[in-house]
Amino acid sequence: MKTTIIKNQLKAIPQIRPGDTLKVHQKIKEGEKERIQIFEGIVIAKKHGEGVSGTITVRKVVDGVGVERIFPIHSPLLSKIEVVKSAKVRRSKLYYIRHAKGKKARLKLKEFVGAVVAEEPKAETVKDVAVEEIEKTTE
Repeated sequence: MKTTIIKNQLKAIPQIRPGDTLKVHQKIKEGEKERIQIFEGIVIAKKHGEGVSGTITVRKVVDGVGVERIFPIHSPLLSKIEVVKSAKVRRSKLYYIRHAKGKKARLKLKEFVGAVVAEEPKAETVKDVAVEEIEKTTE
């Protein structure tokens, strides 16, 4: 039973690596209204694997000030993750970018074909999967 709950919470996400430039679409609730806010930046760290507790740290610079956000990959508040660019890096954690300026802060781009998009699964499909698994256990 425990594994089926975890499988239902996992999203199909694109291959995310440090050095990738992402657009993370996050649902924001303001009062009764809900909107989607896009955070675009470079992945400087990926932690805790591909499981439910996996997170990515995304960094961008706004008006000369560095802004970092940590996103749980499988959070229901994330509606979509797009990979915009991919860079060739030799480290798994790019914390040195926090202090790098000018040319040292640049990353070499890899050959990249189109954006890779991962959207959250439709609510009906998750319910259908849960109903199918319940039917299997009752048989």
